[in-house]
Amino acid sequence: MKDYKKMIFVSLVVAVASQVGVGLISSNFIVSAGIISFMLFLFYYEDLKPIPTGILSGIMVYLLRVLVHYLGKGNIMDAITSYQQEILFYMFYSIIYTLLIRKGNKNNINFLFFTMVISDFGANFIEVYVRTSIDVFSSLKEVGITLLAVSIIRSAILWLVLNALKYYRMFLMKEEHEKRYKRLLWLTSQLKTEMYWIEKNMDHIEKVMSQSYELFEKINLNMDNETWANRALSIAREVHEIKKENGLVIRGMKEITENELNDKGMDLKDIISILSETMKREIRRLDKDINLIFHVEENFYTSKHYYLMSMLRNLIMNSMDAMPDDKKDGKIIVTHELYKDNHNFTITDNGAGIDEEGLNHIFSPGFSTKINYSTGEINRGLGLSIVRYIVEEQLEGNISVSSKVGEGTSFHISIPKESLEEEVE
Repeated sequence: MKDYKKMIFVSLVVAVASQVGVGLISSNFIVSAGIISFMLFLFYYEDLKPIPTGILSGIMVYLLRVLVHYLGKGNIMDAITSYQQEILFYMFYSIIYTLLIRKGNKNNINFLFFTMVISDFGANFIEVYVRTSIDVFSSLKEVGITLLAVSIIRSAILWLVLNALKYYRMFLMKEEHEKRYKRLLWLTSQLKTEMYWIEKNMDHIEKVMSQSYELFEKINLNMDNETWANRALSIAREVHEIKKENGLVIRGMKEITENELNDKGMDLKDIISILSETMKREIRRLDKDINLIFHVEENFYTSKHYYLMSMLRNLIMNSMDAMPDDKKDGKIIVTHELYKDNHNFTITDNGAGIDEEGLNHIFSPGFSTKINYSTGEINRGLGLSIVRYIVEEQLEGNISVSSKVGEGTSFHISIPKESLEEEVE
């Protein structure tokens, strides 16, 4: 229902914009601003279906022209026949545009310019051809140059507007990223304070473990029986203190994260943009030959952006780590698809792959296949267990993995739409 409302809204705006135009060749042929607004909506609403919206826009333009003609001149019959070809223009424009855009990148504004010129000229040419066959008109050869000039000028205006919008959005995004970065620095500084307490408790835990082992030795050797009770009570008190301090730390971290992370949501395309930028920078730092590719089928707004960012970042980092240092033409592909009521994400790499034993334990906390053989240091092994926790517990989805040694690994994630998508406030 939401899509139909959007199509009706766009069609009404296009119909109103079509009233602004210049008459060419004859009073019945008008070059309007309607198609400019139509293309702006197609660019802004990525989920808008061009052909149905184009046909509906043509019908709305036709009805509004007939109404304006009737209110202005009182004779409706001439208007009914004269403006019917408006529907043809918007219909064929959207058809030609759809056929061409499938072969290129919609986000490439230069490619979009040539697509708009061809769509505009083709749709105008078809409209004039139909008018010529049923009306007294100039020859097609005479109007062809005019139509081409109109197509170029109108598409050039669109090109300038779209570039202005693009750079304005980039400016806003940069500003938003700076705000988020400042919040992140503040958040990190607060979390550092809590980490000092955790480190202090680690020393405390070591002492309690030592006391527990001493008590075990005495019990095992049946020594100092009279001290067992006091030693056990002392250990219990120490454990209680550790528990109390850990409770304070956890409460502090919850307060920090709940206050600082309770901000607005993000579009998926903005999440992907940030990920692409940061992960490619990390690839350059690691000095690996990896091509990171993103394919996003449909944009949506979500307030779960921190979960989504953490999930995708951990999986991409895992793929980067799994890529041998000497491998050429490494590739990591992140794909998003909308299937029925689920958002499906697939992260695929052509790295070293994982054997069957590794696959059985890959989501276990502490498990890791990443070892620095020069230093003996092993990865924490928490990334994938965190990913599974986010997917299954926080987003109510599911995750699976498939891999072949020497060929690569794929992680498959499915998350219900209702767990991710939200209306923009």
